[in-house]
Amino acid sequence: MADADRGKIEIGADRTLLLVDDDEIFVNRLSRAMERRGFVPRVAYSVSDAISATKEAPAAYAVVDLRLEDGSGLDLVEALREARPDARIVVLTGYGAIATAVAAVKLGATDYLSKPADANDVVSALLQTGEFLPPPPENPMSADRVKWEHIQRVYEQCDRNVSETARRLHMHRRTLQRILAKRSPR
Repeated sequence: MADADRGKIEIGADRTLLLVDDDEIFVNRLSRAMERRGFVPRVAYSVSDAISATKEAPAAYAVVDLRLEDGSGLDLVEALREARPDARIVVLTGYGAIATAVAAVKLGATDYLSKPADANDVVSALLQTGEFLPPPPENPMSADRVKWEHIQRVYEQCDRNVSETARRLHMHRRTLQRILAKRSPR
């Protein structure tokens, strides 16, 4: 067996997949991509919708956004794990942090991916088992892009207040203004 094949599993007989994200465009696109890869997706846009869907028919697989308008995806991981202990759950978020990743795994998530993650990354995370790490992504974000994403996230959390964002990031306000005026790096 090749190293790339060790530690992987096939999609089981139960191909049900619950996708939970409040970004409708993203989650619908991911749903179509996952359907093409053999899953039977069901979409929920909030924690309450996802809990209702889980009570009706718990899915074998789930991809859950960390931050949803009506709560935390971590609460949903717990509910999914209680409803179906063998479910494979991936937490997907644009706000990657080590502490959150550790919390997600402790609550029962199989893996934790930062956005933007494509359908191949999600499938790999859902199906990966064992002690072997999945292969690195084909097109990982550059360090400049990761920095830019972090700055944008803090800027949004500060209600687009440049002075407050600069203070929290420990950078000069004018430097931050120049970074915000530029296009995002690739």
